Amino acid sequence: MKHSPMQLSSIPKPAGPVFYFIGVTTGQSSSRRVFPLWMEALGRPEVSLVGVDVEIHAAPARYRQIVAEIKQDPLALGALVTTHKIDLLAAAADLFDGLGPYARATQEVSSIAKDGGKLIGRATDPVAGGLSMDAILGEGYFGRTGGGLLMLGAGGSAVALILHLMQKTAAADRPRRIVVVNRSAPRLARLKEMVERIRDDGGRDIRFEFIQNSDAARNDVILAGMPPGSVVVNATGMGKDTPGSPLTGGALFPQIGVVWELNYRGDLDFMRQGEAQTQARRLTVADGWDYFVHGWSQVISHVLHEEIDEAMFARLSELAASAR
Repeated sequence: MKHSPMQLSSIPKPAGPVFYFIGVTTGQSSSRRVFPLWMEALGRPEVSLVGVDVEIHAAPARYRQIVAEIKQDPLALGALVTTHKIDLLAAAADLFDGLGPYARATQEVSSIAKDGGKLIGRATDPVAGGLSMDAILGEGYFGRTGGGLLMLGAGGSAVALILHLMQKTAAADRPRRIVVVNRSAPRLARLKEMVERIRDDGGRDIRFEFIQNSDAARNDVILAGMPPGSVVVNATGMGKDTPGSPLTGGALFPQIGVVWELNYRGDLDFMRQGEAQTQARRLTVADGWDYFVHGWSQVISHVLHEEIDEAMFARLSELAASAR
């Protein structure tokens, strides 16, 4: 996999169609090993994966350059976007010819594809993250446990998961309380605006709290106020894109709760904190591996215009596990 801060056209790559991967440290992703196996399984071995590493919160001009080059290059099929989903769309929305309904609702793009000569952006995380969350929690989780949701981080994954929960039709599948903590005010304001905008369509019974905070010790206090059975999610990127955890080593997770680390690689300090308390607090601890596989399969389906049914998804998941 190649990656460079320079123009996409200057990145050395094989001849033939290209699937771009826009992230922060793309060379460390398991997709580097898995993608060729997936393309073989889908009958598209000619498609190459090319990584593009971009610093977090890059200049808008950088995002516009990337989107414009993908749009103009006939060999560029599209791209998967991680970390930069919100910033990329904010900077380059006018370069897209169309946006999917989730992209409009969340104001983020995780999948860039071409359709009939038009550049289309979609937000696939509400589906990918929702499938992963449902597999961890099962039906009626919040009704059974009375737990709430503590979302540490207010970026694209957090927005997608909250949208997924708000759209749950059964009350038992929705938490009565969602607390979102984020370091910066703009991301919180953006998430709050989305919640208010779509509230008439679902989730009106959920009580939201939005807290701006960057102090891990205060996060410990917020965590201590969550009831037993609560779900605690690390959606900050800490432990992968940046070092550390949003919690201190003294944090106590809710009894019989769920600790979900959205990262699947890196130091994963947050997940290690949960694992250390698994027996004492009777916790369920999960990483972001299934989210990774669901996320890539959703974007591959969009970019390559390939239907991925249950049997094919099972095959892709098997191949990913073999290369993990």
